[in-house]
Amino acid sequence: MILPSLSLGLKALWQLKVKNGPILLSHGVNSKCNLKCNFCPHWKETKSEMSTEETIKLLKEAKSLGISLYNAWTTEPLLRKDLPKILDFAHHLGMITSAVTNGLLLKKRARELSDLDYLSISVDGSESYTSIRGVELDKVLDGIKEARDRGIATVINCVINEKNLDEIEELILTARRLDAWISFEPIHEYEEVSSDVWGNIGIRNVGKYKKIIKRILKLKKQGLPIINSRTYLTMIKNLTPNFRCQASNVILDVTSDGGIENCRVHRASIGEFKNGLSNAWRSSEASRRRITMECSGCLFYGYAELSLLLSLKQEALQNAVNILKGLKKMKDIS
Repeated sequence: MILPSLSLGLKALWQLKVKNGPILLSHGVNSKCNLKCNFCPHWKETKSEMSTEETIKLLKEAKSLGISLYNAWTTEPLLRKDLPKILDFAHHLGMITSAVTNGLLLKKRARELSDLDYLSISVDGSESYTSIRGVELDKVLDGIKEARDRGIATVINCVINEKNLDEIEELILTARRLDAWISFEPIHEYEEVSSDVWGNIGIRNVGKYKKIIKRILKLKKQGLPIINSRTYLTMIKNLTPNFRCQASNVILDVTSDGGIENCRVHRASIGEFKNGLSNAWRSSEASRRRITMECSGCLFYGYAELSLLLSLKQEALQNAVNILKGLKKMKDIS
């Protein structure tokens, strides 16, 4: 997660340390998807979706709680026709906005996303992309180009897996060619997904994987547009979490049907939006702390980098400053 300004960073610290509240609303804005990736559990769920009016109310409550960042994700945000209205209202409240998409609809809808500050597009390979996602990559790359042409600060997110280990450097060069940044994280093996899937796509050639991470570190040192901190990349090389997770203290996760969950890994219910965000947040403090203490950890990029920042890891902090400058330049030039 990137804090877009020093003033917002100070405001976030006040929110966390003094008010003991979250700074980011991570909203599963819809439950439908135009892909059926076998490693993803989200599209298989059948859930209702909050209406535009309910979502506006959600944003108002989030603002009242002190939240200053809004992220639309899961399962495919661009399938919601009212997404521009939602983003516009979040901006109206003074929130920084971001979204996570598979990019298939991006070329068509990028012109509607003027109220989107940051965009993350999932691209998990080049040659292997079609076998992983079931669609052609060119359509997604065209969407990324359209987003950049319209001045949207864009990050390509690559989930490293067994199938794309030979394509990582090519993806980094593709990001540079598209004037985008790129982030990496190792694939997370959800318990809900069949073990056969992980046998095919899960990281099994650990020696080769470690060499790839070393190469990413080298390319980052050479100045290529890799958004991860060296601290995070060094940690994921061994596939072992080595940080005190702060996610459930910082991020408020709301599902498409208004459920409130502890985090995207455990997904333990901590309340319902209909009963109030503030009530759910205050009443779940003890359970959130317990789940975090009992958790063996994950390597999700957002959770880990955010936790490293809040733990005041020097290199991670400096990396965030550098990325912030790069993202601002990306928007100013476009």
